Amino acid sequence: MEKILMTPAGHAALETELKTLRSVERPEVIRAIAEAREHGDLSENAEYHAAREKQSFIEGRIKELESLLGRAEVVDVSRLDGPVKFGATVTLLDEESGEEKAYQIVGEFEANIEKGLLNIRSPLARALIGKEDGDTVEVATPGGLRGYEILSVRYV
Repeated sequence: MEKILMTPAGHAALETELKTLRSVERPEVIRAIAEAREHGDLSENAEYHAAREKQSFIEGRIKELESLLGRAEVVDVSRLDGPVKFGATVTLLDEESGEEKAYQIVGEFEANIEKGLLNIRSPLARALIGKEDGDTVEVATPGGLRGYEILSVRYV
């Protein structure tokens, strides 16, 4: 079974989601199903069918999270240093726009580009792996090649 790399924060977020699904969402949907059953004919009961659909989603997500967490390998990022690798927070200078951006390289299940969490399997992250401060990388994007200079590599 393939291990899934995660940061401590990513692991904690998935555990929190799993706990919420088990202790809040699951009991709520069970109550909603019971309430909808009391309304009679289930074949034409939209509330019942919606609640069953939500229950199916919740149970599927619980199984998915249990599997992910069971295969998780949590990487203590604070113990790392050196060139860019999993867990690094990299500050980049976009050579075209002059804009600085910081990204932390994380596992695919905790990635969120809006929050600066870059999927390790993304083209940009793959280009950054093994590089150091001052290096430049070129990345193929839908808009063409983009160049970035690595301003700093931190492990926090």
